[in-house]
Amino acid sequence: MRLPGSSARVGTPSTLLVLGLGNPGALYEGTRHNVGADAIHLLVKRHGGTLKVERHQRAQLAEVTIAGKRVALAIPTTFMNESGAALRPLEKRTGVSLPKQLVVVHDELDLLPGVVRVKDGGGLAGHNGLRSIVAVLGDQSFSRIRIGIGKPPSKEQGATHVLSKLSKAARQELDEAIVTAANAVELLVGEGLAPAMNAFNQS
Repeated sequence: MRLPGSSARVGTPSTLLVLGLGNPGALYEGTRHNVGADAIHLLVKRHGGTLKVERHQRAQLAEVTIAGKRVALAIPTTFMNESGAALRPLEKRTGVSLPKQLVVVHDELDLLPGVVRVKDGGGLAGHNGLRSIVAVLGDQSFSRIRIGIGKPPSKEQGATHVLSKLSKAARQELDEAIVTAANAVELLVGEGLAPAMNAFNQS
C-alpha cells in the first residue's frame, strides 16, 4: 500500500527483498549472466505474482507470499553494472531494511555449472552486479544464492562466456540450477539462512 503521489511504504512491509541479477532486453535472455533474474521469474510464477515496473523504481517488482511471509521479488531494469541503483527505491517501496533483509541471486564463475550454494555475506568474486550493490550499500553482509556457471576457457573470453547463447545441454543444466536456486530461496524464507545453507551447501 502507498500514499497517493508517494513511493514510500505504508502498511505491512515485506519480510525480505530477493533481487535477481541480469541484463535487460531480449539480447541477453537465456544467457549465463541472467540466471539470477531467471530464478526470480520462476518464483513469481510459482507464487502467483506479476512483475511490474513502477516509476523511479529502476526494477521490476512483485510482492508475493512464501511460507506465510510477504516477500518482495525484484529484477533491476538497469544493466548488470548498475544493479545497485534499484536498491534504495526498492527499500523505500517495500519497507525492508538493507542489507540485513536482502538476498541476491546471481551467477557465479567460481562454482561449477549447475551448482547452487547459499552464502552469508562474502566478497565480490569480480562480479560487476555485486560490486554495484556494495557501492550503494557500503556493506557486503547481504545473503546470496549463487548459481554456478563455471569459468571461461580464458580471462579474455569472460564476456563471451557469460553473455553468449548456450547449447541445449548447457541450457538444461542451468535450467535445473535455476529450479534449485528458487527452492533455496523458498527454504531460506521459510526456515532461515542456516537451514538453507545446510541443505544446499553439502553436496
